[in-house]
Amino acid sequence: MKEDRQPPFHRHHRRLAAFTRKSFTKSTVFVVILVLLSFSLGYLSAASYHPRQHSQSPTISQTTIAVATATELDHYRFRTQCADPVHPKLVRQTILDRVFNGTSPYASFPPPHISPLLRESRIKGWGSNGAVFGNLIRKVKPETIIEVGTFLGASAINMARLTRELGLKTQILCVDDFRGWPGFLDRFRELRMVNGDVMLMYQFMQNVVHVNSTESVLFVPFQTGTTLEKLCEWGVFGDLVEVDAGHDFHSAWIDINRAYKVLRPGGVMFGHDYFTAADNRGVRRAVNLFAKVNGFRVKIDGQHWVIDSA
Repeated sequence: MKEDRQPPFHRHHRRLAAFTRKSFTKSTVFVVILVLLSFSLGYLSAASYHPRQHSQSPTISQTTIAVATATELDHYRFRTQCADPVHPKLVRQTILDRVFNGTSPYASFPPPHISPLLRESRIKGWGSNGAVFGNLIRKVKPETIIEVGTFLGASAINMARLTRELGLKTQILCVDDFRGWPGFLDRFRELRMVNGDVMLMYQFMQNVVHVNSTESVLFVPFQTGTTLEKLCEWGVFGDLVEVDAGHDFHSAWIDINRAYKVLRPGGVMFGHDYFTAADNRGVRRAVNLFAKVNGFRVKIDGQHWVIDSA
């Protein structure tokens, strides 16, 4: 047959055409064409991809740049308005009135149901006895110290001892919600949990009582960010401010910016974990960014960072 003498390609083409006329409706043919067209466009698009081209930033309009810049700058603004500074001699009473209804939280401590659960002393911290504390206290001679992040009070107790040895009547305010972090009781097994309370604040208080520092060490048992905002609104400022709470970038960034608002002019702000494993979670990045944005120079003292606002 004639068909048999034709090349295989032509025979296949004619059969396909006949099959198409018999088996496909017009709508089916349209769908097939659309699929083939989509495949072709996708292939051409993929073929035109060039890594170097796509690694570059796309063209951005001036309007977009302006909006992005405004948004970026907003990350550096912490708008709480601070009150006029309270006199250092009134700082303790201000906290007692604002937080504890005018009564010392150490009064009648510990409560009977808590006493059996506490150790006489469990003073534990990280970098709490570094030379930086003595160096800065001797330099600044602070009347008020604000500590952001306290845990069991090791740093605060060390600073209370140092100021006492120098004959300073320094008020130390410890800002911490005393909740620790999920899983910390696995490491500090001697601390108990009672009805969801991890007992951290009570052990901190016991540590302060144990070293007879209840007059010099006072605490504000709430989340660091909101507490620093309130100290600002109340006019409570520190000559020396230690920031050592959350160690991820965002927590450290917020704490540092808010702590700076309650630093007296010419005061010093410092913190731990500039050269430790915690740096990998963002402490150093937050400190460096803050210094860059505000035009400060970061000084190093051991594992601590120091920013002198003078």
